[in-house]
Amino acid sequence: MIIYNAIRTPDGTVIESKHRWDYQAHTDANGNVYFVDGGHDYLRRGGANDYTELSITTKDKHEVIREFFTWRTYGATGKDAPIYLKLKDMTQDHIYAILCTQSHIKGTEIEGVFRNELAYREANNI
Repeated sequence: MIIYNAIRTPDGTVIESKHRWDYQAHTDANGNVYFVDGGHDYLRRGGANDYTELSITTKDKHEVIREFFTWRTYGATGKDAPIYLKLKDMTQDHIYAILCTQSHIKGTEIEGVFRNELAYREANNI
């Protein structure tokens, strides 16, 4: 499963697609247009082939996953403006709340990412 869907263009710009059909484009300093699309569902690229692939999957090491995996949250009440939090920056209580309330992730690799984070924190006394 895709955790982070992004490329770096030759001028150093990072383009990320956060969700399905989240088409993101950039006109590079070299004049070429680059794009990414697909979020966590598929990798779609366009433009010249001189970009650097940055994507991360659940097959990568957890130390890398926790730096890039993000979760969109609307705050504790569910009424705040949405923000994306990195896994490494989420509180333990927030992770437990997600595991208890977000039934759509049960049995998925995303549930595994959250459970791996809890185990990582326990093993590293975080």
